[in-house]
Amino acid sequence: MKMESFQFIENTGWNVKKFPALDSEQTLVLIFAAPHFWHNQQPIHELRQFYKHAKMIGCSSAGEIFGSHIYDKSLSVVVVRFERTTLKLVKAEVHDGEDSFAAGQRITRQLHNDDLCSIFVLSGGLKVNGTDLVNGLNSMSDSTPLITGGLAGDGSDFLHTWTIFNGELSTDEVVALGFYSKHLKVGHGSKGGWDIFGPSRRITRSTRNILYELDHQPALLLYKEYLGERAKELPASGLLYPLSISDMSAEVAEPIVRTIVGIDEKSQSLIFTSDVPTGYSAQLMRANFDRLIVSANEAGEQATDTMFLSKNDSGNSMLAISISCVGRRLLLGERTEEETESALEALPENTTQVGFYSYGELSPLVQGNCKLHNQTMTLTTYMEC
Repeated sequence: MKMESFQFIENTGWNVKKFPALDSEQTLVLIFAAPHFWHNQQPIHELRQFYKHAKMIGCSSAGEIFGSHIYDKSLSVVVVRFERTTLKLVKAEVHDGEDSFAAGQRITRQLHNDDLCSIFVLSGGLKVNGTDLVNGLNSMSDSTPLITGGLAGDGSDFLHTWTIFNGELSTDEVVALGFYSKHLKVGHGSKGGWDIFGPSRRITRSTRNILYELDHQPALLLYKEYLGERAKELPASGLLYPLSISDMSAEVAEPIVRTIVGIDEKSQSLIFTSDVPTGYSAQLMRANFDRLIVSANEAGEQATDTMFLSKNDSGNSMLAISISCVGRRLLLGERTEEETESALEALPENTTQVGFYSYGELSPLVQGNCKLHNQTMTLTTYMEC
């Protein structure tokens, strides 16, 4: 596969004199964009006018990853022309959380084929119920292909997210790309690096992604007690203190991280990107700065390991799509680029890294079906062989 990456920077323009001549039916144009490009779509339309035959997919972000660096007010673009892989681009509408499961089903049904090896999914980050979307994506009765991706971001504003489908922007669509090949190696990795603290509490009342009570006490009230002065900054400050939830009835209770995206003062409830089931246990989490950065490196190692690379692959180009949670960026602050550097260092030298800061990450834990994560660094890697 042949690949070129480049950027559009506000007030500066494109950092290439001309777009790489890689247009074809087997070309992917991947765009991660600052939210304000909703009001300035001309650069995205320029890409579509040049890459008339390519499959174009992308979304808004809470920070654009380009190489080892993080940008705002930019477009992070990579163009990949595959030699031995066929691509198919599809979409499904999501107007509210109730549409999420059906949207996931429509995506996999449209893409289903015997030689489907991987699906990459981008969704709006506010209207979707991430759990239902993932369950719909996993509903394919046959052997499910590797599914990865993320939920679009809007900085720390949580007001307006959108996706890109062949140059058109929408706030109501999940977009997905199917990869069909016997010659494409796809890897994945997802790591957190957060510490659990405080008592374990039981979720005693919840509805889907809305948490009302912990140990029969108002969830928002308890949360504010832990946040202290930072409670005034909710929901943004909630990104710094996610919840670790576990199904205690399971033989092996695998913790899943959930992040707040909204609050309701009237009902004293917390609103999450995905389900927080009644009966689960819940504990607060806080960051360990060094572990967050190390975990990004571990995610890169995991993504490389799952590709089963051989010595013959050492000269091939690799694409790494890195998707990290906006909460990690808010917490790490000026140290955030240490995370993207750490991820890239774990990958082969011939790797091109692009990505974005998100409202949710999609990937298997280690193996098996896709899951929705919060507060992780999640990588998907591609290499033709």
